[in-house]
Amino acid sequence: MPSTVLPAEHLRSTAIGRYRWVICALLFFATAINYMDRQILGLLAPLLQSKIGWNEAQYGYIVVGFQAAYAIGLLTMGTLVDRWGVKISYAAALTLWTLASVAHAAVRTPLGFGVVRFALGLGESGNFPAAIKAVAEWFPKKERALATGVFNSGSNVGATLSPLFIPVLAVHYGWQSAFIATGLFSAVWIVCWLTIYRSPSEHPRVAAAELEYIGSDLQEDGAKIPWVTLLSYRQTWAMVIGRFLTDPIWWFFLFWLPKYFSSAHGISLVGLALPLIVIYNSASVGSIFGGWLVARLLAAGWTVNRARKTTMLVCACAVLPVVLAGNIQSLWGAIALVSVAAAAHQGWSANLYTMVSDVFPKRAVGSVVGMSGFGGAMGGLLIAGFTGLVLQATHSYVVIFAIAGFAYVTALAIIHAILPRLEPAVIVG
Repeated sequence: MPSTVLPAEHLRSTAIGRYRWVICALLFFATAINYMDRQILGLLAPLLQSKIGWNEAQYGYIVVGFQAAYAIGLLTMGTLVDRWGVKISYAAALTLWTLASVAHAAVRTPLGFGVVRFALGLGESGNFPAAIKAVAEWFPKKERALATGVFNSGSNVGATLSPLFIPVLAVHYGWQSAFIATGLFSAVWIVCWLTIYRSPSEHPRVAAAELEYIGSDLQEDGAKIPWVTLLSYRQTWAMVIGRFLTDPIWWFFLFWLPKYFSSAHGISLVGLALPLIVIYNSASVGSIFGGWLVARLLAAGWTVNRARKTTMLVCACAVLPVVLAGNIQSLWGAIALVSVAAAAHQGWSANLYTMVSDVFPKRAVGSVVGMSGFGGAMGGLLIAGFTGLVLQATHSYVVIFAIAGFAYVTALAIIHAILPRLEPAVIVG
């Protein structure tokens, strides 16, 4: 009888344990819900523009309201995650953004949408600081990029699922039903999270071998670090500037792609599903690829600095062709350009998030992610107002796609200038 020989890596993984990936799955689903909630407005924007009566500039201001609250929230959410812990802060954030999302169904004016979008932004600002903090607690450094790529791909899954059922709900049951439906997903997640989540050392399902593996990096202790203090470190500014320049491109994709395909290519509300599904599935692949590539390079003996920046350079170069999307006449040509750019953004984003834990101790991760997220949200706020005004004046996306194409190579050049060797921050106290 032939014997079955299991690969050594499989045996090692099984012996260590895999419960940390259950936690990663929870982060994945929370991020998917997060993006479903924020994607609804973008999907329904062409419909709501006719029903509510806003113009391009007013839509830009509604998005600005979300971005402003998201920026403000990140300044406090990162600190609260470090202070309260992942379990409580994550559940509280998700509860707030769920209530705000459902409240969209009750408003009927551009101002009303601006108010509820502001509340949604405050709640959603807690997602990534909490998720990155959870990854830092549950994964050793060598697995963090992959874990971040996996949970971050939930954003693409959420954005992919939304065009499948949101337009159908809006057409058959009214646009209000779309905002209410996602609240059910959120409620289930909150119950699962509060039931399952513990820190690794307190979790009954974590074996001793896995706990040792999770804690295989140098242990860190010390008091929490105020964000004002963190501003004195150039590592903080590298993260903030990187996200200030590149996060707005993802926000533009999220809030304006349905309007772009509707106005530039004549796609109907229901017809938006296929283009957006292609784009966000491509983004999911890019997110995981960004984590996988850096892990492979590290396994091949590359330094963290070289592996991380090489992967980010590949992603930055892959975004460049999207500058052509503003002029292209072919629908599927436009979908292809945006798909590659979206995939590259997510690969870039997974590494930029993980770079925080490369250069900062665990006790500062939540705060720095929040601060850099503030930078990204401020960039998103500016691009939202700018996009609305440009479209109102020109009815053309050429300038916006040109900005998108060159944002990443510019950001990487600045990050490398600030941190040429990706030196860890030496924090005393």
